[in-house]
Amino acid sequence: MKSLRIVLSCVLAASALALATPPSTAAAAPGERVTAPLSELIAALPVRDEGSRDGGYSREQFRHWLDADRDGCNTRNEVLLAEATVAPEVTGRCTITAGTGRWWSWYDERTLTSKNDVDIDHMVPLAEAWDSGASAWSARERQDYANDLGDERSLLAVTDSVNQSKADQDPAQWMPSAASATCRYIADWVTVKTRWGLAADPAEHAALQKTAARCDGPEITVVLAR
Repeated sequence: MKSLRIVLSCVLAASALALATPPSTAAAAPGERVTAPLSELIAALPVRDEGSRDGGYSREQFRHWLDADRDGCNTRNEVLLAEATVAPEVTGRCTITAGTGRWWSWYDERTLTSKNDVDIDHMVPLAEAWDSGASAWSARERQDYANDLGDERSLLAVTDSVNQSKADQDPAQWMPSAASATCRYIADWVTVKTRWGLAADPAEHAALQKTAARCDGPEITVVLAR
């Protein structure tokens, strides 16, 4: 088994190479499992200024809410069903009945009773992913990122207005209002960036370190997606 030091070095090298070279030649290690304290995963994130979105980024670059397994449920409904604290009624292949089900939005400690009040949040927003390295990915990699059901920390059912206030901001610019959410949010943010080999800009990296220093230093396990 690789030592933690070697594994983290591999994560850093793979992430840096993925950002610097086309996806077809990037030496990432999909499927590799990494376990480390939050502080070490933050230290392993590549730090670089974000690129310009001029003439490039749009949400359409990340095709999302697909029915990848062809079971009738698109990605949004898959997350709604997985995260429901009270299961909603489902008709047909995957139609969630309005007014049924409950969801807990841990960003603002609010219980939601209507699917119409729930947004599915990309923990690391699509535009932030683009700025942090996804602009160099293939269309298929961006699609996989936008529909990532392989890690429950990637996509979250949260209050729609809260998700809209977050928009495409990173933790240097926006954090959930609930004090109980702070450490979990930072840990999940770093997990997703590690999973996908994404960088952090200097202000974001400093905010991650500062906030993580107030947490209990949780150990995180993440399976690399690229």
